[in-house]
Amino acid sequence: MAQKPSSTVEDYLMEIYDLTYAGRPVIAARLTEKMGVTAPTAWNTVHRMQRDGLVKIDGAKEITLSPAGQQAAESIKRRHLLTERLLVDILGLDWADAHEEAHLIEHTITPRVEARIMAVLGNPTTCPHGNPFPGVDPATRPKTRPLAQARPGEEYPIDGINEPAEEDHELMTFYQRNGFVPGAHVKVLEVAAYNSTITVDVGGRQVTLGMHAAENLRVVVEPARAAAP
Repeated sequence: MAQKPSSTVEDYLMEIYDLTYAGRPVIAARLTEKMGVTAPTAWNTVHRMQRDGLVKIDGAKEITLSPAGQQAAESIKRRHLLTERLLVDILGLDWADAHEEAHLIEHTITPRVEARIMAVLGNPTTCPHGNPFPGVDPATRPKTRPLAQARPGEEYPIDGINEPAEEDHELMTFYQRNGFVPGAHVKVLEVAAYNSTITVDVGGRQVTLGMHAAENLRVVVEPARAAAP
């Protein structure tokens, strides 16, 4: 599209992008839930996006991004992650609050301002929560798995927080308060299947997490390979 999408359409584009990235089929019911709107409202917006060439809808009513939609979604996603970086690294905002605040600012970032923020921040490749910017080569990323799959005695560095979990401010506050941030090391002390908890040592403190929290923490099982010279 030659014209910049509206803020509402950019929100839909980012939700579709995130769901697709997470490997979840995108259907109107999921968008209705995620966007907090009625089903007719969600469908009306999706059909407008289809008209404008941003999405495709197949016979099973699954929604996918068109090439133009993918480009627009990556643009708003990059601005969102970059804004999180600006808020945390430069303005000193709490790590747990960055996602929510960035959502209020991202739509106003122009390409000129985006380029300047990138330069000031040293061209970051991830947001403060460890999620990669669109376009980052997967080969440069470490191999990860959920902390919930770890066994007692294993020790790993934290790679990041799964993107959907950033919507849960209470969970993000728990992560920050207990030191579950990218780069921190965790050692698994106990996995209690009977009550769905995992106990770890993080930064010299013993912390018990529910499996939902552990599922949304990615740990590094194999470091990224060095780029070829």
